[in-house]
Amino acid sequence: MGVLKVEVAKITSKGQITIPIDIRKKLNLKDGDKVVFIEDGDKVIFANAAKVAFVNIQKAFAGEAERLGLKNEQDVVDMVDEVREELWEERYADND
Repeated sequence: MGVLKVEVAKITSKGQITIPIDIRKKLNLKDGDKVVFIEDGDKVIFANAAKVAFVNIQKAFAGEAERLGLKNEQDVVDMVDEVREELWEERYADND
């Protein structure tokens, strides 16, 4: 187990806290970002909502790249170009 680091924040009468700068940096939180609180038994995990969403998306799409034959970034770019071309043809092919 790594070194346990403890930060303390005071709760205002409105239930607000100031997130310590080291925690904001670690979670890459900026003004306007959303955070998520995840209950895990008697613990509450605090995280950057965008990062949690991204991890969930990664899990949901696990194996899809391989299934689609996407091995690298260029394969993705090529697929996007192909889909754009198909959409263009569907929308404008009959407008000659």
